[in-house]
Amino acid sequence: MTIKVGDKLPEMDLMEMTESGPSKVSSADLFGGKKVAMFAVPGAYTPTCSAKHLPGFISSMDALKGKGVDTVVCLSVNDPFVMAAWGKEQSAGEIRMIADPDAAFTKAMGVDFDASGAGLGVRSRRYSMIVDNGSVSQLNLEETGGFEVSDADTLLGQL
Repeated sequence: MTIKVGDKLPEMDLMEMTESGPSKVSSADLFGGKKVAMFAVPGAYTPTCSAKHLPGFISSMDALKGKGVDTVVCLSVNDPFVMAAWGKEQSAGEIRMIADPDAAFTKAMGVDFDASGAGLGVRSRRYSMIVDNGSVSQLNLEETGGFEVSDADTLLGQL
C-alpha cells in the first residue's frame, strides 16, 4: 500500500555518509520532532534528478527554511558513497543525502518500482513530501518517469 497524507513514516535504518564513513541513521531520528522537506529520486546521477530535481531543492534551501523547514532530505535507492559523491558534485550543501541501499524504506512506503529493464533494479518513484514529526502532511507522488509535481516550487507553495 502506498503511503499517504496522515501516515507515519516507517521506522527503520537508512544510511548517510559521515566524516568517519557510512553510518546508519534511523528514520525516527531523521524525521522525529521536526519539519522535514524530503524528496526522493529514482537514482543519483540520472538526467532529470541531476539537471532539475536536486538543483531545484538546492536553490530553494533558504526559502524552505524561511517557511519553517528544519531539514531537507534527498533519498535514493543508492549506496551512501554514491549519494555523498553526488551531493558533493552538485554542491548540495545542507541537504542530507540519504541512501536506502536495499530499498527497504522505499518498499515499506509502497513507492518502489522495478527498473530492471533499464539495468537499474528496484528504485523509488520520484516524490516530494513534508514530514511533520514523522507523519506525512503533504505528498507529491509522480507517475513513473514523470517530473510534474515533486519539484521544490510545488512543495514551497504547500508550506
